Amino acid sequence: MKKTISIKDIRGIRIGQTENLEGGTGCTVFLSETGMAAGLDVRGGGPASRESELLKPLAAAQEIHAIVLAGGSAFGLGAADGVMQYLEERGIGFDVGVTRVPLVCQSDLFDLTVGDPGARPDRAMGYEACLRAEEENYRDGNCGAGCGATVGKFAGMDCCMKSGIGSYALQIGELQVGAVVAVNALGDIYDWKSGRKLAGLLAEDRRSFRGTEELMYADTRAVDNKFTGNTTIGVIITNAAFQKPSLCKIAGMAHDGYARSIRPVHTTADGDSIYAVSVGNADGSRVCADQDLVGALAAEVMSEAITVAVKSARSAYGYPAWKDLIVLPASI
Repeated sequence: MKKTISIKDIRGIRIGQTENLEGGTGCTVFLSETGMAAGLDVRGGGPASRESELLKPLAAAQEIHAIVLAGGSAFGLGAADGVMQYLEERGIGFDVGVTRVPLVCQSDLFDLTVGDPGARPDRAMGYEACLRAEEENYRDGNCGAGCGATVGKFAGMDCCMKSGIGSYALQIGELQVGAVVAVNALGDIYDWKSGRKLAGLLAEDRRSFRGTEELMYADTRAVDNKFTGNTTIGVIITNAAFQKPSLCKIAGMAHDGYARSIRPVHTTADGDSIYAVSVGNADGSRVCADQDLVGALAAEVMSEAITVAVKSARSAYGYPAWKDLIVLPASI
């Protein structure tokens, strides 16, 4: 029997986040001091990432120590420096004799058109997020990597909506599978069960919807710059015992959650990426579970987390959020 749990109920990993509310950017850090097996699947055409090669099945490293989701596009990749500093100070990382080298992977979304374009996650912000992880301060909404997230940008920023970061987790017996996702899509966001549009491209009155796909279909000419950049980035967390190849497959199956909830998705203007990690229970043990079962659950929790990200967001920077709009006719 499936039951809904909090993402914080999954042990073996700590999540911390910090944000610059005035600047419109932030970062979310996932820490595993004992190391976590991890895989990655990138489907978007424009990712901003760090140490992605570590997560390929042929790479030697079998565990990493942290994942960073952040804003700032490629400028924000420096946040991982602060995470490495935090971990090295605590003796966490791959032992190279003279020190320990923390293995930290990162993916960023594009939020430079929100708030202050000069505000980017940096070493100090990454370090601060790690300190916040000691309190497990994770929250959905306009927090961490979701601080400057927006959706529905095909017609430009004047017609988009505010989004954020969201989480959702399920448990079956001892098995736990959860997702955290910062939703910053070019496309529109739909309730994956009902098909009802939740957020996305607004009409000129900014109180009703247009359809991104319909607008795209109206003109077949190539668009060179789809308003600079987007990207939905997420992490699947499970206490099931898997190694890197299986986790890469689970991350790939989790992209079905993107496809159910975001239209269009995986465009050349998106850097859509999903990590999948295996973490231990409180006693360090891991649950034995079927890979395809976990992959199917990963897609479900990812779709639910996308819904949470949109519904938890608050209007900011002049962009309306789902909870603050009064009339939003359904568009399928």
